[in-house]
Amino acid sequence: MKHTISILVENNAGVLARISGLFARRGFNIHSLAVGVTDDEKVSRVTIVANGDDYTLEQIEKQLNKLIDVIKVRTVKPDELLERELILVKVNCTAQQRHELISIAKITQAKISDISVDSMTLELSDSQPQLENFQELLRPYGIKEIVRTGTIAIQTGSASLRI
Repeated sequence: MKHTISILVENNAGVLARISGLFARRGFNIHSLAVGVTDDEKVSRVTIVANGDDYTLEQIEKQLNKLIDVIKVRTVKPDELLERELILVKVNCTAQQRHELISIAKITQAKISDISVDSMTLELSDSQPQLENFQELLRPYGIKEIVRTGTIAIQTGSASLRI
């Protein structure tokens, strides 16, 4: 089962290594990991998406809470989750295909980030299923390169993870 774990940590050297080491020791594979500073520059939010059973997740949460630099840990339920990921896709683009790619960008609300004589780079921030669909729409043009961020997530509604 896929789990999204949001962790507030102090911005100290080695925090990410300790967190990822904990997952590795438990044999809990990380599917996605994103780290960013919060409104307080001394605190970062680590968002981890991982697959595993409920028991393993419970053990990971307990172990995370024991780490010195961890402030708070919350597993966000799928029905309370707003998640986004960013994708940059560089595709082959001839002069004849340019109009088609611009149309795809408009329909999907993607941004054209770079354009050259023989390629176009598009960017889109959306949910994982939408990014997969976007990628499939671009595949016939010949994908030169893809870069994706890890998932970032926030709890829907008025609930928040704060210090």
